[in-house]
Amino acid sequence: MPAARESLLDAAYTALACRPWSAVRMVDVAASAGVSRQTLYNEFGSKEGLARALVRREADGYLAGVERALSGPSDPRDRLTATAEWMMSAAHENALVRAMLTGCWSERLPSPVLTEVPSSTAAVPAQRRADGPLPSPGDFVSLVRDRAVAVLHGAGPLPPPDAAELARSCELAVRLALSCVAAPPAEGGVADLLRTALPGRLTA
Repeated sequence: MPAARESLLDAAYTALACRPWSAVRMVDVAASAGVSRQTLYNEFGSKEGLARALVRREADGYLAGVERALSGPSDPRDRLTATAEWMMSAAHENALVRAMLTGCWSERLPSPVLTEVPSSTAAVPAQRRADGPLPSPGDFVSLVRDRAVAVLHGAGPLPPPDAAELARSCELAVRLALSCVAAPPAEGGVADLLRTALPGRLTA
């Protein structure tokens, strides 16, 4: 991602932490990033384009964190627990991630349309991607579940019953984590919930 684009997204994210999105001005974002307002419009097309690009970046960062969590401990249950804990911490620290996972967009946040929109900056590949469909809460469940299944499957296919059990366990872990985002658990956290809910054997 070009440095100017990344700096503008950083500036927009910082501005959003200080004031509602409706009060974030494009001229201030450009000034904070050290570029002209025309550069900002050339890159994103509009404030809506900036919002979509910001949401897309935070979604990508969240999914990258999922990948890191899944590549951690060797035990499948530990990997799922690490993934669930990452989901909770990311949602706690990042209001955009929380909104994406729950579908609850507060008035302080941008609320971009999830479906594809006409691209106003066809010359910018990154913006064309941002102008494409954005993940819904259901999409995130599927993305994380399917990635967890792929990672935990290992190199060779499991027999069908174990594959089905693994898919159910991955979805359960994701949905438990999402429920904890909405209503944080008591002492012990999501790890205790998963220890109770997940089967003892997830691999062949």
